[in-house]
Amino acid sequence: MKSLRFTAIILSLTFFVTVFSQQLVSAQSGYVAPALPKIPNKVVKITDFGAVSDNATDNTKAIQGAIDAALNAGGGIVVLPKGQYLSGPLVLGNNINLHLDSGAVLNMLPIDKYPGGTDEGNTFISASDLHDIAITGKGGLIDGQGSPWWKFAKTEGTKRPRMIGFKDCSRVLISGVKLLNSPMFHIAIGGGKTNNITVEGVIVRAPSSKDPVNPSHNTDACDVTGSKILVKDCDISVGDDDYTCGGGTSDVLITNCTYGEGHGVSIGSYAKNGVRNFRVENCTFTNTDCGIRIKSDRDRGGILDNITYSNLQMKNVGFPILIYASYTTKEKAFRNLENITPELAATYPAASITDKTPIYKNITFENITATAQSGKRAGLIWGLPEAAVSNLVMKNVNITADKPFGIFFAENVQLTNCNIKTKEGKNKLALTNATVTIDGVKVK
Repeated sequence: MKSLRFTAIILSLTFFVTVFSQQLVSAQSGYVAPALPKIPNKVVKITDFGAVSDNATDNTKAIQGAIDAALNAGGGIVVLPKGQYLSGPLVLGNNINLHLDSGAVLNMLPIDKYPGGTDEGNTFISASDLHDIAITGKGGLIDGQGSPWWKFAKTEGTKRPRMIGFKDCSRVLISGVKLLNSPMFHIAIGGGKTNNITVEGVIVRAPSSKDPVNPSHNTDACDVTGSKILVKDCDISVGDDDYTCGGGTSDVLITNCTYGEGHGVSIGSYAKNGVRNFRVENCTFTNTDCGIRIKSDRDRGGILDNITYSNLQMKNVGFPILIYASYTTKEKAFRNLENITPELAATYPAASITDKTPIYKNITFENITATAQSGKRAGLIWGLPEAAVSNLVMKNVNITADKPFGIFFAENVQLTNCNIKTKEGKNKLALTNATVTIDGVKVK
């Protein structure tokens, strides 16, 4: 009983530190941090419900039994002690924290034993329409054993599990755990009622989708759509989006994160109901396909407004900055974003504005240093003939690349104290249908 009481005290202190950290984030940036979950101190150990740490026993019933017991007691902390535990799909409940102690490893059942297999793709740890839930750890690991699943990425009729999938949940915390090799997305949180989400101190790893030996596919690290979202102090390298969100997202802060392989920090492609008040700051990107990416198209767009990127360092990235609204175009000539010219972009056909037209406005890039991969362009901002990107500011942006920065269909683009260095020279942009000023002088 003493050990359980001590565990509860330690976990309570962990939550206190998290709360204090949230307050600092709020004070430093003017951002109002998400509310954290409220979890009772009652501790329930999975080993008390028959869980066996031999990495051979199916512990699904034991772990779910511990979760259900904590739920029936009004909530609590379900602890996985040090050891290796195999399990199938688990369902959380209100006021539950699934906590992995140091040295605890939670392994998904292998593909040949996973319930539903490739026919159902059942989420490993799921929650729907819940409040006050958490997955925490002191370096504990969740391993998706996803490699055998990845080959089914393009096989019609097959499905793959998400590691963590929450829908319409509020006051959520994922903290201090390492997520490895999910069959598909590692963290997927969404739904129209999703709010107050914190992801902090999480490490996510999967091979690049270009890995020559064992590429992963669609292994997004952190997909969070909703309101009041904080992602901080994470270390991510995967085979798809390092972060992404869809429409209906607002009040987001991504800060102090380290990004490696993957598609960078994305918005879209589905953006119905818009994305507003979205900020990325104090992050690094190394070998990512993109640093910053905004993507959508005429059948899935919305209004993106008040988007800010600041204090970012990028090394050897594919596209340091990529903003475009032709994501699903079938025309091959327009799909090669690296080589599209102003002359070709000018021929992109116009369409009528609808409620699904991508509208990008009020976007700021400040204090950014980047080097692009060999042969790549410095960046691309490409609006639509009927809906130009508008009011975009680049201040203290320094990019070194082989090919010029393209700006197509954009209005009121301002560059101040920027050094975009390519083989063409400093700040030699590729323009069409764009109004641009550099240090207050209009570019012709």
